[in-house]
Amino acid sequence: MNQDNEKIKVNDRRINYDDEASPQEQEQGHSESQAKKIERKKAADDYSKVSAKEESPMPKVDFFTFVLSLSSSAIMHLGEFPEQEGGEPKVNLPMAKQTIDILTMLEEKTKGNLTKDEEKILKDLLFECRMKYVQKSN
Repeated sequence: MNQDNEKIKVNDRRINYDDEASPQEQEQGHSESQAKKIERKKAADDYSKVSAKEESPMPKVDFFTFVLSLSSSAIMHLGEFPEQEGGEPKVNLPMAKQTIDILTMLEEKTKGNLTKDEEKILKDLLFECRMKYVQKSN
């Protein structure tokens, strides 16, 4: 078979989150992705409106609270405090390791994009979690 005459057709089945329609959608003459984009934007807008009305006792979600939440989860899995009030502390090393690995990934992916304070708190919390992990695993 002559390879010069062979035609290859590629169907891209990935979800397209770009502003433009996929080649298949352009070929078909419609933009299903545009409808999905509008639906996602409406859902985000609706969420913003509803959540803004509700008063929450929770702290504002920012980088600090996110990192503190993850590290608290790791510390809890290391048995430093109970999962429920009045319960016994339980050590779950695989879950602690996974959470520490998530913090490590966050450190790697945000390198160069954090403020000095954000970088310091992430490094300090990772150090504390890693040290407690080593202590509990011995």
